[in-house]
Amino acid sequence: MIVEETIVGQGTEFPLDGLLCMPDSPRSAVPAVVFVHGSGPSNKDEQIYNLKPFKDLAEGLAKRGIASIRYDKRTYAHAKKARNLTPTVREETIDDAILAAELLVHDPRVDRDAIYVVGHSMGAMLAPRIDAECGLFRGMVLMAGTPLRLEQVMVRQFQQAKESGSLIVRFAARLEDRIFSKKFDGLYELSDDAARRTKFAGGMTLYYFKEMGTKTAADYLLESVKPALIMQGGMDFQVLASEDYALFQELLSERPNVEWRLYEDLNHLFVRGIYRDIAKASKEYRVERHVDSKVMDDIAEFIRATR
Repeated sequence: MIVEETIVGQGTEFPLDGLLCMPDSPRSAVPAVVFVHGSGPSNKDEQIYNLKPFKDLAEGLAKRGIASIRYDKRTYAHAKKARNLTPTVREETIDDAILAAELLVHDPRVDRDAIYVVGHSMGAMLAPRIDAECGLFRGMVLMAGTPLRLEQVMVRQFQQAKESGSLIVRFAARLEDRIFSKKFDGLYELSDDAARRTKFAGGMTLYYFKEMGTKTAADYLLESVKPALIMQGGMDFQVLASEDYALFQELLSERPNVEWRLYEDLNHLFVRGIYRDIAKASKEYRVERHVDSKVMDDIAEFIRATR
């Protein structure tokens, strides 16, 4: 495996440290993936406490003959500057994913006709849109994504936390639910200007949600016939197999070129699950584990079969 430092967005206002991971001694141009983070600031490994899913995936795919590029998220690398902005997901995520794909296209070691976008969590929600706006991808891998809108997932998570065994967590969740859930009422009837003027939390406005939610991941997927692999952990308490994954299957039941993988024992980060309680997320993610090898096998098999 060859690991090289790179810069995504070189010469732009928001250059991002990245890593290009290549298989050892490839005999010809290899397929490659762009990793797209979940919500919130995140480093190139998408590190959450003691878990590093993008690092695991990059190294595992390299051993299977597939290159990858991963990079610090803009809100992580330029946190101070980002606090003074009111970005949409375009500035936060989409533009940088496209810049990363362009780096791969210009690398002679990469098969430019076999570049895939691999989105995790909110990155999976955005992957079909990134593909639609980029035009450089052969296909998509959605890991722990949802066809719901972001605000719908947030409200559901408030409801899940309200049922937690912890009194403190239940109290905090009830408070958040009362404060934030009502802010979404009538969101899509608001004008864009009104949504931009309405604060949600911190520097975020309601326009962030409206702009992203106008078309869902399922909407974009239904407008495309490119190969898509949709992956879900059965012990994921942030995105639910019984709701999100099942709804994807229902909405895309007649769409061609979709493959499905459900891993009953894996959680939101595709490592072995421990708890089934969203209130124990930090405890769950502090136990060091690694992405299951079956996940890497399935992604590699999907890419080899569809390139």
